[in-house]
Amino acid sequence: MKILMVSSEAVPWAKTGGLADVVSALSIALAKLGHDVRIVIPRYYSIDKDNLKQIPGEMGTPMGNGIEEWSAVYTTNMPGTTKKNPVKVYFIDHEIFFGRDGIYGNQMETDFIDNPRRFIYFSRAAFQLCRKIGWYPDVLHAHDWPSAVTPVYLKYAERVPGSAGGFENTVSVLTIHNLGYQGIYHKNNFEYSGFGWDVFYNAGFEDFNMMNMLKAGLYSADKLNTVSPNYAEETKTQFLGFRQDGILRYRSADYCGILNGIDLDVWNPAKDTLLPQTYSKKDMSGKAKAKEVLQEEFGLAVNPNVPVIGMVTRLTDQKGLGELFGPTYGSAWSICKDMNLQMVILGTGEAWCENEILSLASRLPNLKAKIGYSEKLSHLIEAGSDFFLMPSLYEPCGLNQMYSLIYGTIPIVRSTGGLVDTVENFNEKTGSGTGFMFDYLSPSSIYDTVGWAVWAWYNKPEIIKKMRERGMSKNFSWESSAKKYIKMYETALEAIEPAQS
Repeated sequence: MKILMVSSEAVPWAKTGGLADVVSALSIALAKLGHDVRIVIPRYYSIDKDNLKQIPGEMGTPMGNGIEEWSAVYTTNMPGTTKKNPVKVYFIDHEIFFGRDGIYGNQMETDFIDNPRRFIYFSRAAFQLCRKIGWYPDVLHAHDWPSAVTPVYLKYAERVPGSAGGFENTVSVLTIHNLGYQGIYHKNNFEYSGFGWDVFYNAGFEDFNMMNMLKAGLYSADKLNTVSPNYAEETKTQFLGFRQDGILRYRSADYCGILNGIDLDVWNPAKDTLLPQTYSKKDMSGKAKAKEVLQEEFGLAVNPNVPVIGMVTRLTDQKGLGELFGPTYGSAWSICKDMNLQMVILGTGEAWCENEILSLASRLPNLKAKIGYSEKLSHLIEAGSDFFLMPSLYEPCGLNQMYSLIYGTIPIVRSTGGLVDTVENFNEKTGSGTGFMFDYLSPSSIYDTVGWAVWAWYNKPEIIKKMRERGMSKNFSWESSAKKYIKMYETALEAIEPAQS
């Protein structure tokens, strides 16, 4: 199959979260299965074009109101793919839209005012790219709201009789990585798309007199999926459907959850070059060394007998951090005062949360934090911690709990989204399980579950050892997930063939 990933992010070039990791890792896994996979992303200012190859000639993209947008196109191969079947990556170089600091915003402007135009253009430019390189995909795979208009263009412009041609047998897939972000903007931006107002209503853009880009994608894509089976069910409920649960229930026959995998070339304690010492289930000495280095790095007392609870997270309410760090009511203060443990935090995000964590770190000798992000430190925290805390309000898939399990670090998580699909709750009667889970998100539930894990650490060391071993035996490779995506693509293509004949 020929598959084009249309995404606003892809590692190692542009990343704000897990979307970038998933797009690249899935593409590599699909290529390993023999498919012709290509990725298109914007060339942001931070991406050095000196390391890319320019495709000769400019590319014109027709937009609304008679506007023709012109851009350069650059390309390179995805690192980690073979010369025989590489994943080719294309970069749309539109200086006005993408030649600036930040992907969706920056410190001065957290959400760029022209984001709807930037990403409507990007969704349209994906088709012009295919024409420019003379390569027409079987599957257009869009990701989240920034490329959600791609399926709309396919359905209402490129696959209709009398269109410019080339996409008659192409199907579209839209993956929801986080339903909480939908690309809702003033409907005055819609005319730039070039569609008539009939499409505004028929394609599902209309949202209380605003324009909702993700909603239009949910209406228009041939197949929909999200990044874990349990999150797929949760998004069909009023609680976690973010007002789109009705559409997802209506389209349930075309909607499924496919669990993300993890890159075992990067996240693997047996060959992780970012660790002070590698280790495996048979020889855990490297984990003990990582704990020692972690305690030293964060200025904690070096003590192998005290459990370390790690966190690597975006500092937002979605991650349950209000209940953990909220001033006057969060449970972190009580956890660190009442329990014999250490806590380390790495993350960046909302100012109130950053400030509160730094305040707690200044007053608690057993809580230390670094605001920001470091790939090396994130690996060290996963390896050196004994437990990994994720009290998320919702978690579409979650990668850190999978990293933790593979690294022999026991997750403490809320039972939501992909956390349910990957972590098995500890059973005191049988000793089974791979983590500690709680249902209702509150300061007291986090406190009680951390207390439960710490109790097990001091009173059931053999069970802790077995839980670690079970976690390290898990298989979260991308291969099985990639095969499920292929099945979804095939189902979409089979459904469209009778319609085209």
